[in-house]
Amino acid sequence: LNSKMWLINELKTLDINLGTVFLCAGWYGILSMLMFEHNIKMDKVRSFDIDPTVAAIADKFNSPWVKTDWRFKAITDDIHHVNFNQHEWTAWSSANERDSKPIIDTPNTIINTSCEHISNFDTWYAKIPAGKIVILQSNDYTDIAEHVNCVNSKEEFNDQVPMSQCLYLGELPTDKYNRYMKIGIK
Repeated sequence: LNSKMWLINELKTLDINLGTVFLCAGWYGILSMLMFEHNIKMDKVRSFDIDPTVAAIADKFNSPWVKTDWRFKAITDDIHHVNFNQHEWTAWSSANERDSKPIIDTPNTIINTSCEHISNFDTWYAKIPAGKIVILQSNDYTDIAEHVNCVNSKEEFNDQVPMSQCLYLGELPTDKYNRYMKIGIK
């Protein structure tokens, strides 16, 4: 939660409108909930996670915004398959799971606070088009097997995620590791 609040506080300081947000590896949607509760300027959030068990929980945590013209919606999808220009996904009717309709969203902002978990990170990052707002976090905690893309410093993280404009680059020390964050325009 500390790293999520760090992100929220930096967004308040930057005071930018995020528009449509694609939250990658969004898990239970806690970051989205915090962003809505802290009045971060944005239109809507699409939270993508590969784990099919988390979407219903994320929608529940964010239910006020699911109910408000789908300002929030969790989607089960591999972020390596998300189109960051314009992504089409399927919405299923809760009354009849056989009824569906395609929905197309175009992101203004891409957020990934789990970069340390992303295999083939360079390939994933290359899919984000120039001009998008990008907010990324990673860490140097190599003791966890699932951490396949750790970095050793904020400078290394800065080099890993080149952007045309850096709005923020920082480090948050914790008891076990250091967390890094970069916010900018790709």
